[in-house]
Amino acid sequence: MAPIVTGEAQFAAVPAAVGIISAFGLVFTVPLFAWICCQRKSAKTNKTPPYKFVHMLKGVDIYPEKLNNKKKFGVDEKTELNTKNVTSPTGTKNALHLDLDKRDLNGNFTQPNYKVRSSPDLDIPSPQKCFVEESKELVTPEGLLSNNAPSSTEKTEKKAKLGTLFFSLEYNFEKKAFVVNIKEAHGLSAMDEQSMTSDPYVKMTILPDKKHRVKTRVLRKTLDPTFDETFSFYGILYGQVENLALHFMVLSFDRFSRDDVIGEVLVPLSGIDLSEGRILMNREISKRNVRKAVGRGELLVSLCYQSTTNTLTVVVLKARHVPKAESSELSDPYVKVNLYQGNKRVCKKKTHVKKCSPNPVFNELFVFDIPSERGLEDTKVELLLLDSGRLSRNDVIGQLLLCATAEGTVGEHWREICEHPRRQIAKWHTLSEG
Repeated sequence: MAPIVTGEAQFAAVPAAVGIISAFGLVFTVPLFAWICCQRKSAKTNKTPPYKFVHMLKGVDIYPEKLNNKKKFGVDEKTELNTKNVTSPTGTKNALHLDLDKRDLNGNFTQPNYKVRSSPDLDIPSPQKCFVEESKELVTPEGLLSNNAPSSTEKTEKKAKLGTLFFSLEYNFEKKAFVVNIKEAHGLSAMDEQSMTSDPYVKMTILPDKKHRVKTRVLRKTLDPTFDETFSFYGILYGQVENLALHFMVLSFDRFSRDDVIGEVLVPLSGIDLSEGRILMNREISKRNVRKAVGRGELLVSLCYQSTTNTLTVVVLKARHVPKAESSELSDPYVKVNLYQGNKRVCKKKTHVKKCSPNPVFNELFVFDIPSERGLEDTKVELLLLDSGRLSRNDVIGQLLLCATAEGTVGEHWREICEHPRRQIAKWHTLSEG
């Protein structure tokens, strides 16, 4: 029985020891927890607020420093210069520290509204004197843009340059032929605004007779085309060369409308000696000299004749250079289409009105039925470009008559649709007075 009594005494002493240990642990943990809370509060108060904007300067590292009382707003310039020039023991300069909290988004110092007591003992330097020299050296993005922006004279010079044309001249005495080689062109202006390129080719005419006309092939999407094409003109005597002149027309091919003119070059051959052999020449391309007259404008029309169904499709695409109305205001143009069989009007249709547009785009299609007995021989299509007037009668701006008896490009257009049925053919036509 004695051993059992001693075991019970030992088990009774264990809870007492556990209680003493837990009491000592509680005494130490409570102060430790309170100390940790105090440290976190102090860390939060001294924590640097996030910076919304940091300037990244080339060759300068910017490290925002903590907000403490080491730097005051009224610091002298001498102390700042001394701190900038101090080098580290390793020989390198200290990293540049900028007080970004006192600067705005452009890097300039802001002037806080401090309430200063008036006292003769206080000598507070003004912030304007401290930073007047630094503000002079600050470079703003607007200043950089103004320095890099081209002047008006530079813009006009760039616009005036249309490119350079390179060619060679030669006379073959054995074959009695005048030889012209169109080599290349450099720095052409872009006619396509979307791709900022052109599809250039060159037309050449020998003046003043205009009997010899040639053109090069079209080169796609380039502003520096290399043609290298040679044209030989036979039957021109050597003595006649000095009385001639070469007219080069540089154009950009357009699939859906008239080709765009980039510029022209006129080369008089008087004073050029071709007896010694080939002469290499280059000329600046100049703007086309167009003699503008008071016209009625131009109209782009597409025609298609269906021989199987005996129908004529007329598509009014667009107009350009529409003159102003009598009141010197922009016109409100629309197109009226009349179909004639002989001298009788069979059908009439019209497009929508385009308000205040000197270059209206219509893109409207009309289909006319044609009697199978007569066909297109006795058919006429009249297109009238009119100005829509609200209070007065609609004035006729210009007129276009498409028929088999027409002359010039109008007659050629009509003959082409007769010779090539089921083919849509579009051409520009100059309007005449109505």
